[in-house]
Amino acid sequence: MSLPSDSLAKALRERALRLLARREHSRLELEQKLLGVSNDRAAVGALLDELTSSNWLSDERFAEQLIRSRAGRMGSRRIQQELKQKGAPPELISEELAAVASGDFDTAHALWQKKFGRKAVDEKERVRQIRFLLSRGFDYELIRRVLRSVGDCD
Repeated sequence: MSLPSDSLAKALRERALRLLARREHSRLELEQKLLGVSNDRAAVGALLDELTSSNWLSDERFAEQLIRSRAGRMGSRRIQQELKQKGAPPELISEELAAVASGDFDTAHALWQKKFGRKAVDEKERVRQIRFLLSRGFDYELIRRVLRSVGDCD
């Protein structure tokens, strides 16, 4: 069943506004969701251009919101990967992540303290702690610094 172009445009606009009312989306992310409703790339592209020009859709706001929600729980590498995956522009990623990267040591230390709170008693526990921090997006050198700061020498 094919919808007339007016009703298709209206349905796409309503869907886009409902999605944007819940949370910020990147242009790519919203495009993918709308293409699931309609395969008309031209209509979706025109709608996204309209939403961007009226400031309903903003990659910058999306990146800021995602960083705010993840900072304090994840490292800058993990946040960067998620932003890339969701289609944030590379120049925006590097600009927005500068502040997060400077606080990676404090974030990693706070996460380690909350999860473990004491140095590893054996190698198995130490590997578990390292794996946990790696999964949160911290690089190995930073993890070594955190473990050294709590008295766990390697």
